[in-house]
Amino acid sequence: MVALNRIYTRTGDDGTTSLVTGERRAKSDLRVESYGTVDETNAHVGTARLHVGDLPVVDAMLARIQNDLFDLGADLSTPEAGLKPGREALRIIDAQTDRLEAEIDLLNAELSPLRSFVLPGGSPAAAHLHIARTVARRAERVMVDLASHEAVNPAAIRYINRLSDFLFVASRYVNDRGATDVLWVPGQNR
Repeated sequence: MVALNRIYTRTGDDGTTSLVTGERRAKSDLRVESYGTVDETNAHVGTARLHVGDLPVVDAMLARIQNDLFDLGADLSTPEAGLKPGREALRIIDAQTDRLEAEIDLLNAELSPLRSFVLPGGSPAAAHLHIARTVARRAERVMVDLASHEAVNPAAIRYINRLSDFLFVASRYVNDRGATDVLWVPGQNR
């Protein structure tokens, strides 16, 4: 499937990169920006995993998400147009979003309802999950912008939307099931 024998090719030195279809695009192209931001989300999820070793259930969920994010990157780097006949693109499917929703419900069942917005922080794991959440939201905005110009798998947009919800709930869960959440106090410093 993937063979990386050589890391540098010099083909991107002109500011372009190749999509799965072979088409070259500027590195500033919305499609490249979308899967690049998904990759950034994945890196932040990986950093969060360094801090959830005492919660193997959450770590397993995050490991599955990291794999899904590579699927999402593959989906976004393969436009509908230009795919060679007989070649099937790897696409995000609704079952991946359904799994996220089930995991959100599982974690959320142990949390008290919120009475205020949560400030990013609490524990190192929660802080990193909040960073991953905000980067996932940026990825979603770029993907929606891309979808206004060319076809994007609707299941991919649903997945990234639900992922940011998952990361929010997971951040509360790793904050001692919400007990150590830092809540926003409106106007506190006026």
